[in-house]
Amino acid sequence: MPEVQYAHNGDVQLAYETFGDLANGKPLLLIMGLDFQMVWWPDDFCQRLVEDGYAVVRYDNRDTGLSTKFDSDRKENAWRALLGGTTPAYSAMDMVDDGIAVMDAVGWQSANIMGASMGAGLAQGIAAQYPDRTRSLISAYGMPIDVGRFEVMKYLKFGWFPKMARLKPGKDRDSEIHVMLSIIRMLNGSTYELDEQWATEAAGISYDRSPRDPKSTQRQVAARNSGEIPSLSSVTAPTLVFAGDADPMIKLRAGEDTAKRIKGAQFVSYPGMGHVLPREVWDDVIFRMDQITS
Repeated sequence: MPEVQYAHNGDVQLAYETFGDLANGKPLLLIMGLDFQMVWWPDDFCQRLVEDGYAVVRYDNRDTGLSTKFDSDRKENAWRALLGGTTPAYSAMDMVDDGIAVMDAVGWQSANIMGASMGAGLAQGIAAQYPDRTRSLISAYGMPIDVGRFEVMKYLKFGWFPKMARLKPGKDRDSEIHVMLSIIRMLNGSTYELDEQWATEAAGISYDRSPRDPKSTQRQVAARNSGEIPSLSSVTAPTLVFAGDADPMIKLRAGEDTAKRIKGAQFVSYPGMGHVLPREVWDDVIFRMDQITS
């Protein structure tokens, strides 16, 4: 496992790990999605990127993993947070600035920015707010960050939420790993076989680093709806947007609309892919990344 290091955005501590030659490789910042720790970027994927000439940095978003945790004074639910009924503990721009703080910590003036799911929105936010820090943008199975909370609804597949509601947090390590595996299996879809060994290891590492706090999910959802994000029409970096047409949580039009909002963006749909990056598409994704990264 890579060594965990820490960056700081004000009082917020951000855990990160590095792969490859930070001084000479093509700099690539990886941003994970809602309430998932950085270890859900597979080590093998990071190493494959290094073999292709990238220097890779992945980090835990605030309120996740080994980064600074926040607290909620009252019991919330994701729907209330999504609809703006939760007082945010921090804003989307705070989370965008966390990515910049990690770049500063490793000495990168600019980087290629890749985000998945919620991380795709944060990557878009960096590209929109900090064009001089963004070499390229790779947005994976996310939705446009610059749309309002009610517009978000048109991108969601609501059948996903009752399934998630039935999965209660585990009471110990084994039961929590079981819950995380249930989530990742649903996200994976049915076309590509899930790497069960990797998923089990990632779930165990996540638990051992920091057991999941369901309230952090609600706080991150609330953050998505707070603060002003510049329009994606202001993004000038070369952009790749991709998604799977079998995503059980987000409609394909979310990716399509993201690409439409960014001048010159390329959109790719992977048949049968869900809300997870399967090994079978890595080579094609990296090939397309190579066309726009520097």
